[in-house]
Amino acid sequence: MTGETSLSTLIRSMSPHLNEGAYVFCSVRDASQLAGIQPLGSFHEAEGLTVILPRQQADQLNLAYSYEAAWLTLHVHSALEAVGLTAAVATALAQAGISCNVVAGYYHDHLFVAHADGPRALAVLQALSANQE
Repeated sequence: MTGETSLSTLIRSMSPHLNEGAYVFCSVRDASQLAGIQPLGSFHEAEGLTVILPRQQADQLNLAYSYEAAWLTLHVHSALEAVGLTAAVATALAQAGISCNVVAGYYHDHLFVAHADGPRALAVLQALSANQE
């Protein structure tokens, strides 16, 4: 199944959802430091392995973090080659004064915003989607 590439369709049907909980970004030397915990997401960088974890799990492992995030999922199957969705979403959030970290999965885009901004970010994205119709 291929993902959607039409920007107007992506925005109109993105169906943003605010997931429960608080999430953090941590850096570890390697996955062995995670004691069997499966991160929500990860990325290998020269400085170490960045992992995205529920805050509770990071606290359990005594991992350092400086940013507590809310996690939003766009429930439209966006093609990895789609052009403009990240820019449209980031621009709308930036205009509302909300920073955003985007992680693209195979099927959906996932946004991490400051935890306190989660409900407001959801409202901004819902308005963006509604205005596309």
